[in-house]
Amino acid sequence: MKQPTSFTVQQLYFNLFGPVQAFSVHHVIDSLSLSKLCSLDRAPLSAYFPTHTGIVWNAAAGSSDNTLVWELRTAQFPVTAEETLAESRERELDMFALTASVLRRGALRYRDSQCTMATIVSGNKTSQQVKEQLKKEVAEMNTQFPGFRPGLVVLQVGDRDDSNLYISMKLKAAAEIGINANHIRLPETATEDEVLQRILAVNENPAVHGLIVQLPLDSINPINTEKVTNAVAPEKDVDGLTSINAGKLSRGDLGDCFIPCTPNGCMELISQTGVSVMGKNAVVIGRSKIVGAPMHDLLLWNHATVTTCHSKTLNLAEQVGRADILVVGAGRAEMVKGEWVKEGAVVIDCGINHIPDRSKASGKRVVGDVHYPSAKERAGYITPVPGGVGPMTVAMLMKNTVESAKRFLQTYTPGKWNIMYTKKKPQEPQQSKPVAQLAREVGLFSEEVEPYGRSRAKIRLDVLKRMEKQPDGKYVVVTGITSTPLGEGKRTTALGLAQALGALLNINAFACVQEPSPGSCFGAMGVAVGGGYSQIIPLEEVSLQPSGQNELISAASRVVMDTIKAHAHYETKLSEKALFDLLVPLREGQRSVSPAQLSRLKKLGIEKSDPLTFTGTEIRRFVRLDIDPETTTDSGSLENEIMAILSLSSSEEEMQQRLAKIVVATNKSGDPVTTEDLNISGPLAMVLKDALKPVLMQTVEGTPVFLHTSPLDDIAHGSPSILADKIALKMVGSKGFVVTESGHGADTGLEKFFNIKCRNSGLQPDVVVMVATVRALKMHGGAPPVQAGLPLPKEYSQENLEQLERGCCHLRRQVENAQAFGLPLIVAVNKFSSDTDAELELVCGQARQAGAFDAVQCTNWSEGGAGALALAEAVQRAAKLTGSFRFLYDSQIPAADKLRTVAQKMYGAKDIELSPKAKEKLALYTKQGFGNLPVCIAKTHLSLSNDPMMKGAPTNFVLPITDIKANAGAGFLCCLTDSTNTEMDDPMWPCFHGNNLYHDSK
Repeated sequence: MKQPTSFTVQQLYFNLFGPVQAFSVHHVIDSLSLSKLCSLDRAPLSAYFPTHTGIVWNAAAGSSDNTLVWELRTAQFPVTAEETLAESRERELDMFALTASVLRRGALRYRDSQCTMATIVSGNKTSQQVKEQLKKEVAEMNTQFPGFRPGLVVLQVGDRDDSNLYISMKLKAAAEIGINANHIRLPETATEDEVLQRILAVNENPAVHGLIVQLPLDSINPINTEKVTNAVAPEKDVDGLTSINAGKLSRGDLGDCFIPCTPNGCMELISQTGVSVMGKNAVVIGRSKIVGAPMHDLLLWNHATVTTCHSKTLNLAEQVGRADILVVGAGRAEMVKGEWVKEGAVVIDCGINHIPDRSKASGKRVVGDVHYPSAKERAGYITPVPGGVGPMTVAMLMKNTVESAKRFLQTYTPGKWNIMYTKKKPQEPQQSKPVAQLAREVGLFSEEVEPYGRSRAKIRLDVLKRMEKQPDGKYVVVTGITSTPLGEGKRTTALGLAQALGALLNINAFACVQEPSPGSCFGAMGVAVGGGYSQIIPLEEVSLQPSGQNELISAASRVVMDTIKAHAHYETKLSEKALFDLLVPLREGQRSVSPAQLSRLKKLGIEKSDPLTFTGTEIRRFVRLDIDPETTTDSGSLENEIMAILSLSSSEEEMQQRLAKIVVATNKSGDPVTTEDLNISGPLAMVLKDALKPVLMQTVEGTPVFLHTSPLDDIAHGSPSILADKIALKMVGSKGFVVTESGHGADTGLEKFFNIKCRNSGLQPDVVVMVATVRALKMHGGAPPVQAGLPLPKEYSQENLEQLERGCCHLRRQVENAQAFGLPLIVAVNKFSSDTDAELELVCGQARQAGAFDAVQCTNWSEGGAGALALAEAVQRAAKLTGSFRFLYDSQIPAADKLRTVAQKMYGAKDIELSPKAKEKLALYTKQGFGNLPVCIAKTHLSLSNDPMMKGAPTNFVLPITDIKANAGAGFLCCLTDSTNTEMDDPMWPCFHGNNLYHDSK
């Protein structure tokens, strides 16, 4: 074997490229870029070419036309005689690759020995990479949850220029990524309480995932910054400044907290250098809560050996000299000198300082805490200022916001509440959860909730404005057949249906029922808030502790009655001038009229607004109401109409407009006198404002319930308020259900619900549920009368299919009544313990034959929501149908025709008969412009006719209308019927026995 032949590098390249002694780097740039040459590690050449050892080489550099030129000298390596370059082109290519590697090693060795300079770690470049990645993640969120965007709020107090600059940077970055960012700026006069209230509102907003309190808080009032910072919910503290997040970081719970943005950005920059933190000596200069302290914790939990230095540290230069990783956040310009820095160290400069510089237009320039020119001569990696840590702080803020949104989505289901339902405990007292918790679970904010004890809260109407763009849920109305005096469980079934939809089918479900009136608390039918395991709790609170609604209505009624008396009195005692001075007092030489008085002037045809220009005749017409005392309303009727107004109003403004229309009397010319004429519609609205808020409570199983208003079932429409229904429909969302109720049977309550309530609300139900019982149908089949408070006759506890089938004629009639409005109907048969399977099946079969969409049995009184599961599933199916809702009559037809339509189509009457008084009233109200109002027929709820003893499905009778009253404010004509006096009018025996505040523990 021949001895190896030595070739110099010049000989090698002479054979490859010809007689070229010098060549440019661009000869090899196609296969290996200069940037890659400089970034490759410095492993021995033998690691890449193990067969070539003993390399000896030198390199010198010169520059020509910005091209780095390398001259190779004396580089030699052994090559065997058998493997000459001329014999193998493959060998030549191998040598070329070897030479490229030699060039790389030479470049790195030359940089280290001749031109030591730190690698610049650009925050601008790294932050842009972070933001691009975040942009992709936000797009993925939107794909998975259409319409979803991470939300960020920046809260600022005052108007500092530096704060405005930082905020604009944050908002710009958020917009680039796709984060929905909002800036809330409070004036410098803001108090600490105002700031805390804003923070609380943002904490509770599920659309916001990150909250930044911009510091400093520039207020003229004292504000505790620590208190404000810690008021931010930890799960939204994307700045990572709350004590909870700081505590978790100090304990090493890095996956369960938000890391402050500047330290987090520093760690990202360190990772970009490729230098491992593990085992390194790290020095942090500064101990602030924003940078120094969390930076120490981050490095420590990434396995570095960390030393924290500060202004009191001795031998600071010595400490810095030992640092493999140096993070400086002291806030002192160029404090760290370059000669202090350990060679090859990673230097992260967090400082932002301004020093004088005459060469700059502003007279100053920005520098960091490290003397950059000297430090970069020794450091291996260094961040510039500006363009280093600053951009990373904003990028990490965006990263935390996106991470917060991700955590939110882990438990988020679009359109679903995060609510905990309560499991019923048989034969044990059922405990309600705090109403504040319930409010949070169903999406209400604290500022929208006014606690009224532990278990009740009034809901502010602001929630409607906040949710105005939210689609409505499905709307279900529960009605019934004509019941016995004991009631058939209509409200119990409504509550059970809501429980089944919510707790068992995991659908957002809300129930809306009337607030129990004081007279029903110990009534024969219970406390009017459901029963068994489908009732509202706590029972004693909802039944015996009024919410104040009735008291406010009574107060408003007294205001009206007292004002009428005062007018009547002083119109006879005072001159017109004295009355004018009372109504339009002179103040500083000026008189002015109120909005209500201005409306009265227009009604009188006086087109003036300046009282000083009124003529004597105009003053007389303005001040004198000339009330006919025989026509004055009574307080009972007034209170009923005010209750109806509360129930039918959709806003405070509408309530005041309705209150202004209340007709309290007629003047001697036959014209109506309203509360607006009395100039008290504004004060009435102020008195009743609080009564307009629905009351939030819950069922035994934790299902939310609104209780609001209690208009009577006969002389009013008898259903919960429009506002309660509207708020609930917004809260449940498009896939949720709201279960509301109508008064009494389908012939009266449901008819008024549609023709009065729905006309005013603009809402259209999706499904009608009709509650029936075997007991009530036996009564309609001829069983003995039921007397409230007395034992039930034995016929009701024994199976009698023949009698039950006869009574089903009433069921068929009520099914027809409900179907007259064009909506799918489900019959819910409320099961009693005495009912047999044969009886229940008979009723369900009769209901289906009559045209009901479905008929199901319900046992929710004893089983809670589980007993209404079949009903809930049937309601779900029916809600998918497309109904063709229609009113029973056109509001423009004459009032007499409306009465006739209702009597014939709902009650089965042959015709109506108006008494002379009713005819006279109807003519007067038509003249006064009330003829187009819907009609509200007040008759007994115990029969389809006006005779409570007439059961079944009576026909061919004449309905007598004895009197008519215009409830102009409520918006309907109340029509009284002539009901037969029978033993049914005997008082009910109350159910208060056995109740006592104190129990004998013995």
